[in-house]
Amino acid sequence: MTTAMSEEYKLVARPGEIPFARGLEGVITAESTKSYVDGIGGKLFYHGIPIEVLAERSTFEEVVFLLLYDRLPTRGELAAFQERMAAEREISDFVYQLVAARAGMPRAHSMAVLRSAVSCLSGFDAAAESDADADQEQEAVRIVSQMATVVAAIGRARAGLPAVRPRRDLSHAANLLWMLTGRDPDPYEARVMDLLLILHADHECNASTFAVVVVKSTLADMYSAVVAGIGALKGPLHGGANEDVMRMIKEIGAPEQARAWAEEAIAQKRKIPGFGHRVYKTMDPRARILRQYAEEMARRAGTGRWLQIADALQATIQERLGAKGIWPNVDFYSGIVMASMGIPEELFTPVFAVSRAAGWVAHALEQAKDNRIYRPRFVYVGPEEAPYVPLEDREAPGPREGTGPAESQEKPVGMENPDARKRQQAEGPARERERKFA
Repeated sequence: MTTAMSEEYKLVARPGEIPFARGLEGVITAESTKSYVDGIGGKLFYHGIPIEVLAERSTFEEVVFLLLYDRLPTRGELAAFQERMAAEREISDFVYQLVAARAGMPRAHSMAVLRSAVSCLSGFDAAAESDADADQEQEAVRIVSQMATVVAAIGRARAGLPAVRPRRDLSHAANLLWMLTGRDPDPYEARVMDLLLILHADHECNASTFAVVVVKSTLADMYSAVVAGIGALKGPLHGGANEDVMRMIKEIGAPEQARAWAEEAIAQKRKIPGFGHRVYKTMDPRARILRQYAEEMARRAGTGRWLQIADALQATIQERLGAKGIWPNVDFYSGIVMASMGIPEELFTPVFAVSRAAGWVAHALEQAKDNRIYRPRFVYVGPEEAPYVPLEDREAPGPREGTGPAESQEKPVGMENPDARKRQQAEGPARERERKFA
């Protein structure tokens, strides 16, 4: 019998016969100067600077500069960069209209609206298809600047309110709050929003950043790469986890119910939102930082009960699973902080994208400097050779072989999404409607 593939490249086997790293766990894909995660020590660095130092002393604009250019700016450079970002904030009326139309669709997820809007932004960028380094760098700054405007417009549209135009006299974080609420931002809330943006700006080779660099490696434009990142961030195993945390907190309902809820979840082997991380085997340093600010935000907003539930839940999870490396991650407290600021759950992940856009474009530019298209392999576990059976001679598959969608309206056993099923069970009959901005 002739082999279907040459021996040199033959990756044909029975299921489980050839080992591989599921989810590319532990696989090194490239060199980068942007950020580093020490999972054992529970540390995060942006270009060598500890995240704790940046959280205390930096601003989001300065962090964007650091990620793009691998150094901290001088005072004059920072002022010029802040002005440059502010000047790029406004978007076309057409994009505002698109956001309003898409956000009004009953089943349109906010991240899906963001995905459409960022695709649309490319149509108003004359250099969107240019490969010139200067144009690529300009697109990177423009995308980071405009992402906040789009996200705020989505929030306003979903609340049935008109968009609020950006202001050039405010910081990036303060301007985001202004566009969301139409009110001059409270200085403390602006500081906390700035902190949220700093903490989420980059995180090494996470799923959405990897999606961005894979698309950029094809020499696609910057907007296409960022749209890929948005699609990946939407998933509940990535950015969407912060929404699930607040639903969980509300479902638990009271601090005294947290232990029983956690014990039941552990017994049923359910995934608990906000806990565990692929890299961190101790507490996420960003979660430690956010916990400090969550207390004051909860005190100001009168949402201390949420924090009490979270603390009680964390104590139980750490007691039961801490030895296995299951600790709170950044999503655990970011949801409580944002909810205490009045941000509805449906905007949690889009706000995450406002921040992570900085890391996405920085890695995309880095990929472009030393590019090679990503082309990994699959291990093929199907039949190596199979006959083509004429249509008239084919028989319907047996019950164990599965049926196509045209022959059955039910999903075959094992085809359901277990995470989605668990979320549906946990959410109960109806989701509480999120608070909207007045």
